[in-house]
Amino acid sequence: MTLQGQIVDIPNKRIFKGEITFENGKIKSITEKQHEVNHYILPGFVDAHIHIESSMLVPSEFARLAVKHGTVATVSDPHEIANVLGVEGVDFMIENGKKVPFKFNFGAPSCVPATSFESAGAIIDSHAVNQLLQNKDIKYLTEMMNYPGVLFDDEEVMEKIAWAKHYNKPVDGHAPGLRGDDLTKYINAGISTDHECFTYEEGLEKLQKGMKVIIREGSAAKNFEALIDLLPEYFENMMFCSDDKHPDDLLLNHINKLCARAVAKNIDVFKVLQVACINPVKHYNLDVGLLKVGDFADCIVVEDLIDFKTLQTYINGELVFNHGRSLIKPVKFNLLNNFNTDKKEVFDFRFQSSTNQIRVIEALEGQLVTNEIVANSLIVDGNLVSNIDKDILKMTVVNRYQNQKPAIAFIKNFGLKEGAIASSVGHDSHNIIAVGVSDEAICKAVNLIIESKGGICAVSNSEEKIIPLPVAGIISDQDGESVGKMYAELDALAKQMGSNLHAPYMTLSFMALLVIPSLKLSDKGLFNGSIFQFTSLEVH
Repeated sequence: MTLQGQIVDIPNKRIFKGEITFENGKIKSITEKQHEVNHYILPGFVDAHIHIESSMLVPSEFARLAVKHGTVATVSDPHEIANVLGVEGVDFMIENGKKVPFKFNFGAPSCVPATSFESAGAIIDSHAVNQLLQNKDIKYLTEMMNYPGVLFDDEEVMEKIAWAKHYNKPVDGHAPGLRGDDLTKYINAGISTDHECFTYEEGLEKLQKGMKVIIREGSAAKNFEALIDLLPEYFENMMFCSDDKHPDDLLLNHINKLCARAVAKNIDVFKVLQVACINPVKHYNLDVGLLKVGDFADCIVVEDLIDFKTLQTYINGELVFNHGRSLIKPVKFNLLNNFNTDKKEVFDFRFQSSTNQIRVIEALEGQLVTNEIVANSLIVDGNLVSNIDKDILKMTVVNRYQNQKPAIAFIKNFGLKEGAIASSVGHDSHNIIAVGVSDEAICKAVNLIIESKGGICAVSNSEEKIIPLPVAGIISDQDGESVGKMYAELDALAKQMGSNLHAPYMTLSFMALLVIPSLKLSDKGLFNGSIFQFTSLEVH
């Protein structure tokens, strides 16, 4: 097979008219040749850190959408499904991904459960990590979120890192805000990347100390603007990632959009493409072609080097996307889940109190970090309730693995004026998380999730809407286009109910992620992530 166009030679920073021939899935020759074809041929885009589960799609469905945007590979941390189903969940992701022509590169989850302060569905200890890392399909040790464990030389944490070194596989980092001597110790433990930087100064320090910084622009956490000015100087040690990308966003764009935004800032296109296409392949030792003779024929044809609109995507020489149409076929798979809690009553969400003030989680637009603020309480019949006027709403996390009393907290910036929203996508243990204007609405939303054994939903004054997520309670069994459209409708309903967050469900899903400061809620109670211990809702 022969492909003609303007060939983008990233390492040598040149573009020339030429012809590429494929044979048996690899590039046989690249020759300079004059012709009238003006589109550009370049290596495919790689998402350097993503949880496929956050798209609410199985890997095979994710691939069908991603190739439309020129993505040929992902570096995928399957810790979401692992927190629900353990190694069985990781195996499911690998096997489903292998059924389509797309290069998923899964890692061994390093933090399952993420902490001991919540109820998860499984445990992956250092012995299980060792077993996983022996698998050739496992390319790396995934983000070491337990950075206090690294700093305090936790035996189990260090054992997991030691196994990754033993098999010569990279270790991913996760250290939001970590600076100074603590950062130096974290890096010296063998951790090579970080995708959690949220300031220029933090990114700069990590780069100067030898870390690779991954610029994250997901559906909730958006750090592109804060970090992009580092790229011109440090392009050899940076990558792009989504981390978490909801299905409606994946319908619109992927890594291609970050390239377009970077080029619009007048950053050298070769440096941008080095970050988007080359660096992840080299860092993680991926079996992904880089447009050289003898490489796998993984390449894309784009309209221009401004918007990077993809016309065609080739993986191992196979045309998988062609002028608006994904050519990857849907595949069948079995449903597996771990959901075991009974429906709740309204009184389960009461919080008896006579306190004047409460600790409140302040959610921040475009960030996973939160603030802790103190607010006046609103008490009706001895029960702490939502204060709609002040936008301080009741929130709950409900254990989905066994019957336990729901944990209660309060949160600011969700903006709901009616009803409630709920989700069983609650990082990282994926218990049920809900926020609403009344105990009745919260109870109704939580029970909708329980009835479906997983999903995301909205309950307004006039309607109830749910997307069931029957795979592990976090992934749909439907096709990507349908899930993307359903999600967009649900997102619109939450905003109609008053939420002014860009991605209310994505933000909600991180309000139980204890490893990111400052105040979060687990199924066991309110948690201060800055000092890593539980705290009280009531301020005395």
